[in-house]
Amino acid sequence: MTIHSTDPFAVPDGDKSPVRRLRGRLAAPVTLWTAPGPAGLTVSSTLVADGDPGRVLGLIDEESDFWAAVTRAGRFAVTPLTPADRQLADRFAGLMPAPGGLFATGEWQQTGYGPVPAHAGVWAGCRLTDERPCGWALLVEATIEEAFFPVATAPLVHFRGRYAELTDR
Repeated sequence: MTIHSTDPFAVPDGDKSPVRRLRGRLAAPVTLWTAPGPAGLTVSSTLVADGDPGRVLGLIDEESDFWAAVTRAGRFAVTPLTPADRQLADRFAGLMPAPGGLFATGEWQQTGYGPVPAHAGVWAGCRLTDERPCGWALLVEATIEEAFFPVATAPLVHFRGRYAELTDR
């Protein structure tokens, strides 16, 4: 077996649609969305909208186990991941093996919104309010019911098909 430094299945930039190329040039937060069940999914198409109440929006694969769990529970947790969470992000994105299941490794805090990584520096408990088809996915909207900030953490971002870190300058 050979381990590649790049994704051997990645579509060459010139073969991608202009929309996909544009999306790849926008840095996006890497978040973990989890629901009671438990089920989870790595999501980089995430937006938080301030207001009363605050909202979280995301593009979710409607065929995912995560979406099935959310439709049953009506609630979920959103956790921004950190640079130390790259393998966690890959596992929940289906890019890395998960022997024993997605939640078999690591420590998890059980919440009414779904499991949250025990080391999470930030997470929000959300209640599903709406969904509709949007491109290849579902645009999911939820009300943020609770937000927790136990420790300050640096974000993990996705840019041009790879993970990146933000540095403070």
